[in-house]
Amino acid sequence: MSAIRLAYLTLEAPRKGYASFTHVSEISEGMRRYGFAVDVYLPRYTDSDGRPNVLRRMWEYVWLQARLLANWRQHDFIYVRGHYLAFPIAFAARSSGKLIVHEVNGPYVDITVTYPWTRYVYGLINGLQRAQYRLANGLVAVTPQLQRWLRNEGCRCNIEIIPNGANLALFNPERPRQAGLPDQYVVFFGGFARWQGIPVMLDALGWPEWPSGVSLVIVGDGQLRDVVERAANRTDRLRYLGRLPYAEVGKVVAGAQAGLVPKTRDDDIEQTGLFPIKLFEILACGIPAIVSNYPGQADLVRSENCGLVVAPGDSKALAHAVAHLANNPVERRAMGARGHALIAADHSWDCRAQQTVRFVERTFAGLKVAQ
Repeated sequence: MSAIRLAYLTLEAPRKGYASFTHVSEISEGMRRYGFAVDVYLPRYTDSDGRPNVLRRMWEYVWLQARLLANWRQHDFIYVRGHYLAFPIAFAARSSGKLIVHEVNGPYVDITVTYPWTRYVYGLINGLQRAQYRLANGLVAVTPQLQRWLRNEGCRCNIEIIPNGANLALFNPERPRQAGLPDQYVVFFGGFARWQGIPVMLDALGWPEWPSGVSLVIVGDGQLRDVVERAANRTDRLRYLGRLPYAEVGKVVAGAQAGLVPKTRDDDIEQTGLFPIKLFEILACGIPAIVSNYPGQADLVRSENCGLVVAPGDSKALAHAVAHLANNPVERRAMGARGHALIAADHSWDCRAQQTVRFVERTFAGLKVAQ
């Protein structure tokens, strides 16, 4: 088979330091390594410091899809990072017979968490996104629960489960420890959206169960930055490092006793599963993960015995879990070793790129046979 010419469309800007950037860059670069010709279409403001207003973003979504349509004949295949406003490309692919796959990272309701104003047009958003997925030649779901949800939404195409992964060159136990950090600490890194569990972690620091001599180190930026900064000024248990270059984050993680993934949902219900990138990166560094009890991340941690699971939103349980690992170093190191072995064997970004390439090739070959 000659090289497949693929257009990778991401309407939401994948900014450095955030999960979307890691996913887009790792998968696109991986597909190139395996022989695909990949053109990534992303917003022009992706590398700018400021976040544009809603009107500017909407205009960018229109411009970006118009640009892809202008280059339509140059591509054999369209790969879309799921977005409710990608319907022009979805309908154009259906009309022209162009192959299209959508990568689905969450249910429709996720958009209302990030952008509360979308609750007023939630029905329209649902309809647009459901139509896109039903029109697709294939779908990539990041959890088994999402695959089942898509089937229930009426999607009859092939649905491949391809979770997130870890860059083993940047996240591994051999990374040199970042200088100037506390002797003992647990770490959280990533975006500061409320559903990441920021308030839960900060509350956990105040419980007597939190172990003496163990700090919480936080790396990242976002919506709740001011909350984190105020907390860091109030207690010496918290060290806030700000936003670090992605290549440097692994040095902070590898030196920690555990990594925290205390995600929460407003209604405490999670039916489509969570497999956040930070979970794989934590385990790749050879340390245990402490995760909230949602499908996907909790299932992995339990089945591989590579960390601890706590109830969502339970700051006291989180403090107790940190103490348990701090007080049981042999168990902690064994958990970390199992986690690293798991990621190295089955969950690197190179593995994910191979899975994506094989799925795209199967979808492409299936169309050729049908023709």
